[in-house]
Amino acid sequence: MYIDHPASFTDYYELTMAQGYYLSGMHQKNAGFDYFFRKVPFDGGYVIFAGLKELIETIKHFKFSEEEIEYLERENFSGEFIEYLKNFEFKGNIYSVKEGEIVFPNEPIARVEGNLLETQLIETLLLNILNFQSLIATKACRIKFAAGENSTVLDFGLRRAQGLAGIHATRAAMIGGFDGTSNVYSAQRFNIPAGGTMAHSWIQAFDTEIDAFRTYCKHFPDSTHLLVDTYDTLGSGLPNAIKIAQELRDNGHELLGIRLDSGDLAYFSKQARNMLDNAGFENVKIAASNQLDERVIASLRSQDAPIDIFGVGTRLVTGDKTPALDGVYKLSSVADEPTLKVSENIEKITLPGKKKIYRYLNEDGTFWGDAILLNSENILERMHHPTFPAKKSNLNNRKYEDLLDPVIKNGEVVSEMPPVEKIVEYKKKRFALLNPEYKRFDNPHIYKVGISTRLMETRDNLLNLLKQ
Repeated sequence: MYIDHPASFTDYYELTMAQGYYLSGMHQKNAGFDYFFRKVPFDGGYVIFAGLKELIETIKHFKFSEEEIEYLERENFSGEFIEYLKNFEFKGNIYSVKEGEIVFPNEPIARVEGNLLETQLIETLLLNILNFQSLIATKACRIKFAAGENSTVLDFGLRRAQGLAGIHATRAAMIGGFDGTSNVYSAQRFNIPAGGTMAHSWIQAFDTEIDAFRTYCKHFPDSTHLLVDTYDTLGSGLPNAIKIAQELRDNGHELLGIRLDSGDLAYFSKQARNMLDNAGFENVKIAASNQLDERVIASLRSQDAPIDIFGVGTRLVTGDKTPALDGVYKLSSVADEPTLKVSENIEKITLPGKKKIYRYLNEDGTFWGDAILLNSENILERMHHPTFPAKKSNLNNRKYEDLLDPVIKNGEVVSEMPPVEKIVEYKKKRFALLNPEYKRFDNPHIYKVGISTRLMETRDNLLNLLKQ
């Protein structure tokens, strides 16, 4: 699913810079940009890369419509520049890690090449899509990790999302590890399992709670989860649910589950499990919702709360505690010459030139560390800490993978863009190769990301030239 009118889905200064490049005759200069982030969200140890397919599909449709051209005319953009934009298409190159990959700070996880004008114009679009989906996929992965592989985790976030962001939040949540959604729109668009039963209003609309339960089961006898906390969870909700479960069984059906949406979820789930089991309904599952996130779920797990299904909404789709990924898009070369952005803070000095990422592996195939190197390099003997170069690691005899693949070449898509279910499979496989110390919520281990000797020398030489 791509964004409608993507050419206007941008910041105003992208257009003013593009016009400036065009009118100055600079627009055809070769340029390269890197997409990377500096800090892992949620005080975590990793990020799940997501949004690539939506980005590529949107760039394929990146053209200036008559409506957009008319707007630029009203804004008094140059007529010559507007004529150029009438036939604009992105004809550059994009290299990227695979969607669902585990990535880390300061790595060029996407590299964009082309002329200066076209690579500048897609900046806002790229940042909007990749930052948001990667943030939500990471949050979802943490939540699923807390719940455990044997639990079901569902996205309930559409009603709390910031507008239409809920559409892509659901997609990203699935990539992160969720099992389904209440969001019908995204379920249809992305072929995602959808589900849901009832709200409190359904129960309130009937004279009695048991009438509400009975009526719902009449229409959905094989797919019902009864919401048991509208009035009195243990006093009426669960006893009535057990009565209905018996009525269903007597008619050849089974109640699938009950849902708790308030109160002490650990206490109520334990009481519910005992009541259901004692009544002979050991297979009825217990679902829980209400302001859940990875830490709440981890707490419930530590209390042995017998919850089978977690419905997570607000704290997922808003990226609670870290509402934005700080991904940036920085110029790394102009006219085939490396360039960098200088900062008083060495950690914010960008890495120059065309680059790639090698992921080095432990003997068992798990991830050891990543090296950033110039695109012209091949075998590395060592890598250096980006800000403390005296710290270095020997890379001899370590197996490695090249993480950046061509996605678009000369404006044409050259890499398969897999559906969500395939991305989910890839993410699961890769996440299993990340060692546990990077997955913990408190003080996760910092993953090794270094730079090659040649890249370090290129950066330092440019810094010295700029100081002269």
